[in-house]
Amino acid sequence: MERLDKILVSQGVGSRREVQKLIKKKSVTVDGDLILRPEFKLDPEESEIAVNGQALSFKKHIYIMLNKPAGVVSATKDNSQKTVLDILPENLKRKGLAPVGRLDKDTEGLMILSDDGDFAHKILSPKKHIYKRYFARLDGGLNTEMIENFKNGIELSDGEICLPAKLEIADKNSAYVEICEGKFHQVKKMFLTQGLSVIYLERVKIGGLELDGNLHRGEARELTNYEKTAIFIGK
Repeated sequence: MERLDKILVSQGVGSRREVQKLIKKKSVTVDGDLILRPEFKLDPEESEIAVNGQALSFKKHIYIMLNKPAGVVSATKDNSQKTVLDILPENLKRKGLAPVGRLDKDTEGLMILSDDGDFAHKILSPKKHIYKRYFARLDGGLNTEMIENFKNGIELSDGEICLPAKLEIADKNSAYVEICEGKFHQVKKMFLTQGLSVIYLERVKIGGLELDGNLHRGEARELTNYEKTAIFIGK
């Protein structure tokens, strides 16, 4: 059982103060009954809530796909730079929302955001071996020897050894890389050991979830139930 005002805030109806005003203005009903007390308690999964006559579709958690543009940081808050939360449409924002993993500021592509901590942990846990697929454009030529190097596990300049990765050459200067861990600047550092610098990087897939080709840079939408499952099926 939860407070009515807390439920409305969690669903993005408004701030605590805003939803309390709505309730006192006789704008909220529960199972058809007018409720005037913000502290009124109910089970949101068992009751029907309506705001201004519109039924509220309660969601315990939210799961979002964002096509991250360059120049935006993967954080919940930053005093000097725009974050992935800042660029979300208002209808997708809610308390506790955070990026699942991170992308470098200049890296674009698929990012998942959620307020479900267990869901995020399952994606990020090294034990799950969920691969992330990236498209990289390099400043020099690739060769087949690099495929074996990535497969055997790249040793970075600081001596840290990466888990085996998949390198698929697309053309002379671009490739797809799949890794199942998330070390800081990992893809860029792996290519540096091969004498190459990454000039463009985009994440295109997480597990079995591909970036929606209809989602433009900076746009976001909720994941379908199938897509949430696909993350773990195609790991």
